[in-house]
Parts: sequence; C-alpha cells; structure tokens
Amino acid sequence: MKIICIARNYSEHAKELNNEIPENPVFFLKPDTAILPKDKNFYLPEFSNNIHYEAEIVLKISKAGKYIQPEFAMNYFNQITLGIDFTARDLQSTLKEKGHPWEIAKAFDHSAVVGNFLEKNKFDLNNLTFRLDKNQKTAQKGNSNQMIHDFSKIISDASRFFTLKTGDLIFTGTPAGVGQVLEDDELEGWIENEKVFEISVK
Repeated sequence: MKIICIARNYSEHAKELNNEIPENPVFFLKPDTAILPKDKNFYLPEFSNNIHYEAEIVLKISKAGKYIQPEFAMNYFNQITLGIDFTARDLQSTLKEKGHPWEIAKAFDHSAVVGNFLEKNKFDLNNLTFRLDKNQKTAQKGNSNQMIHDFSKIISDASRFFTLKTGDLIFTGTPAGVGQVLEDDELEGWIENEKVFEISVK
C-alpha cells in the first residue's frame, strides 16, 4: 500500500506559502509507516519545532489501474475520508531553500492521519465540504469545488506514473488555513456533518 499526496491543489493555500500555482498536479509519496494507528495519539517529533496540520480529503483506491482515462477515474474509488498531512514546516523550508528533496518533512512516522472511511455515494463529490477543528474551534475548512485539479484529474495523472492498487490512498491537497499544532491540542476531522477522526497531540 502506498500513499500518494498532492501538493498545492488549492490556490489560496499555494499563495499562503508563497508557492506558484501548478499547471499539473504535484505529487509526493508517504510510506505506509506514515499512517498514525487508529486510536493513537500523535506525538510531536523531536526533530522539528514547527509541525503543521494540513487537512485533506482522502480517496481509497478500490481496484488496480494504470493509464486511467479521466472519464473512468471515478470508478476507481468507492470510499472517502478526511486525513491530516502533518508537515515539519521548518525542515521543509530549509530543504526547499537548498533545493533538496523534502520527504523527511512530509513522510516521517505517523505523519498521515486517516479518518474512518465513508461511502462516496452519500455525497456530492463536486461540492464536498470538510473542516478541521482544533480545540473545538474551526481551524481549517474547504470544499472540493475549490480544488485546482479534481478527483478525476488526480487519479488519471497519478496512474500515468504509478500503478494504482487496491487499498492505495490519495491525499488530494489542503486548502488555506494550515497552522501549527502544539502539545495538548485536540483535533477533530469532519466531512459535511460526520466526524471521521479525533486525535490528541502529545
């Protein structure tokens, strides 16, 4: 199982980090060891002083595919959830300045929160609202209609480079509003009015 992530897929988020808005999806990967086990706390790693949350809609691939055409892409997943792409922002900034790859800022152990999966046919995927609450206050919110590249485009483009397999996860990008997490923060993820995860930061 692999985790495929999309960077800079919401224009306002790209702007808040002073990044260019990409013409095509920007991909990076997380290993399966990045997944935070269910019902476990997230522990701030010792190698960073600035861990950011990035809430994202996550797609769970339901069948194998390669070179998937956009018009068929929506047939390759049945379930969605909300996740968090935890990012060591200080490491990432330093590595980007040097022109180095920044996997260690994105792919470290337990850097991927994956909520409980919901059936996609319950929702309008073109108008899907989601939010992240921090300490019972909304910290980040978005809607799938704000994405630069929609789900079909993401799946189709990803399958050009990576054979998609059953169980693979695709993190589809984060909207504006990312921010730092601190010890004792409580995070809750919502799709529409359904809570899909709740974690504590330690």
